[in-house]
Amino acid sequence: MIEIRNVTKKIGNKTILDDVSLTVQTGELVVLIGLSGCGKTTTLKLINKLIKPTSGEIYIDDNPISKENDIDLRRNIGYVIQNTGLFPHLTIKENIELIPKLKKEKNIEEIEKNTPRLLRMVDLDPDEFLNKFPSQLSGGQQQRVGVARAIATDAEVILMDEPFSALDPITRNSLQEELFKLQDELKKTIIFVTHDMDEALKLADKICIMQDGKIAQFDTPENILRKPVDEFVKNFVGENRLWDNPEYIKAKDIMIKNPVKTAGKRRVSQGIEIMRSGKVDSLLVVDKDDILEGIVTVKDLKEALSSNGTLEEIMTGNPLSVSEDDNLVNILEVMNKNNIGYIPVVSKKGVLVGLITRSSLISVLSEQFLEMEVSVLG
Repeated sequence: MIEIRNVTKKIGNKTILDDVSLTVQTGELVVLIGLSGCGKTTTLKLINKLIKPTSGEIYIDDNPISKENDIDLRRNIGYVIQNTGLFPHLTIKENIELIPKLKKEKNIEEIEKNTPRLLRMVDLDPDEFLNKFPSQLSGGQQQRVGVARAIATDAEVILMDEPFSALDPITRNSLQEELFKLQDELKKTIIFVTHDMDEALKLADKICIMQDGKIAQFDTPENILRKPVDEFVKNFVGENRLWDNPEYIKAKDIMIKNPVKTAGKRRVSQGIEIMRSGKVDSLLVVDKDDILEGIVTVKDLKEALSSNGTLEEIMTGNPLSVSEDDNLVNILEVMNKNNIGYIPVVSKKGVLVGLITRSSLISVLSEQFLEMEVSVLG
């Protein structure tokens, strides 16, 4: 765990960081983002003791880094920067093995055995790349080696300062995917600096938006998209970015909140009347606590009209449903996979809270499109 406690950094009369406090939990990937000069790179340099704070303290696993030996600290922190920082006169193998060999925590045979595995982890063929020099690699390949070298230190903390920003979009997307997969497997504590909100949303467990040396908002990507704390964050993120990231759009955002429902003890004739007055072609059947029990369609009612039994006798029990916290991508996948035009929304306890239909989805998405058009024209 990394804790930044009341850290201020001044250079002359200029305040770069102003009483910043931030906690990064073990295994989290936290992205620092903000306008140029907001203090994000300074924060990384402070954690790595490349510079010292004017006041305040930084702790790694409850140990104040001011008490740590600078060299020992850096050898135990992986650092990946924009231009990779690879030593040009060393081979890829030598670059990756340099810090582990200096630390002398493992024998040389073990270190050298691990190097090909690290290259494969970042999708590089050891037979092709081990004995090459950095100048023989593309920018994207060099960045992959930089990530492998950071992991090779066996550090629990990795700092990444805009590592992919100089790369072309295709290579950048590929490396973002590789980093996501690596983090999912290794669960390192990573602080990642970027100026790109799309990159932050793709990678972060939490995002820290910085403004003029202070923290404007530190939260999950979902909360930052849905609940920006002020106008600065709202404008920085972009008003319509939530709709560019459908995985953050939840069922509760788009559902019909008062669907037509009734009790299973109702007679078929009563069900028809409820359906007619509600102008719907199906009824959601619930118990006395509003727990979803089944669905009755127009077809079901027509076939049972002569019997005049109860709705619970003809309903389809245990119907497909989605949670109110399921996202738009998953909802569409369920509807398309099962070829259905509507799906009930339930709480964690199974209480019916809403209904999503294809027509309601089209209505919501159309409204959003019109709002975006008005915003552009305005």
